[in-house]
Amino acid sequence: MNVYDFDKTIYSGDSTADFYFYCLKKYKSVLKTVPGMAFAFLMYNLNIYTLTRFKEKMYKFLACVPDIDKEVELFWDDNEDKIKPYYLKQMQPDDVVISASPEFLLMPVCKRLGIATLMASRVDKHTGKYRGVNCRDTEKVRRLYEWKKDAKINRFYSDSLSDTPLADEAEEAFIVSKGDVLIPWRDYKKPKYKMFLSREFIMFVIIGVINTFAGSLFAVFYRRFIPDNTLAFIPGFLSGNIVSYFLNSVFTFRDTEFGFVKYIKFLISNLPNLIIQTIMVKVFSQALSVPSIIVYIMAAVVGVPLTFVIVKLFAFAKKS
Repeated sequence: MNVYDFDKTIYSGDSTADFYFYCLKKYKSVLKTVPGMAFAFLMYNLNIYTLTRFKEKMYKFLACVPDIDKEVELFWDDNEDKIKPYYLKQMQPDDVVISASPEFLLMPVCKRLGIATLMASRVDKHTGKYRGVNCRDTEKVRRLYEWKKDAKINRFYSDSLSDTPLADEAEEAFIVSKGDVLIPWRDYKKPKYKMFLSREFIMFVIIGVINTFAGSLFAVFYRRFIPDNTLAFIPGFLSGNIVSYFLNSVFTFRDTEFGFVKYIKFLISNLPNLIIQTIMVKVFSQALSVPSIIVYIMAAVVGVPLTFVIVKLFAFAKKS
């Protein structure tokens, strides 16, 4: 049998997000759930909420939809044509879909396609509460063998490396990349630009903004005792760097194993950024007479992508 992920694998897009915006257009009452969802998203990125808790907060919009079953069918009337052509050409009667999306949302389209076996997250379609565990990562493997202990996967397809646990169970596995190109799992290399679309980079930028103000305030403080802008910037940068280390450890890379060696690596990772910023301070402050606080902020903004890459791959590199 062949096993497939659903979203962005056989469906062009994210079905849950598409259904949310479909309901938002039809039922303005869904708008009242937006602030709570945004707050939950922030809490998830701050490592305070689990992914399941965040999704339950998002699924609260379901309570604003009078007849879920009807709307799901109407949704697929509009979106069934987003099933990818490559899948329609190769689909088999014994195909299995395993997805993190809600079961109640995917079941109707699977029936339309003739997919008899669906394993997805069991979410109450009225309250948004999970009945069990979010069907992702290793949970997909558990659900597969719960369904059939001797299940054998001939081919597995997904758009995400997060499905590696399931890919490891298959004789062959493929990444469905942009343009629906099927790439053998072991040959796939995640595009570098996606690093800058990740949750980690977003948190790194947010903490960078916080660190910008912290470092700038430190620098202004040191400026009272150090007459040179450039010299005052260096201890300001280092003071802000300590704050940045702890915030990035907890909220960006979710690594609370603090250590002196790790901090030194983090500090070294920031040295290229320090050099770039120091040069900017010297040029803009001394040559162009730009006010100190503005120069400090401008300097702190430059080099963020470079610093993120070095910090991620050097200071917070994950062990195999």
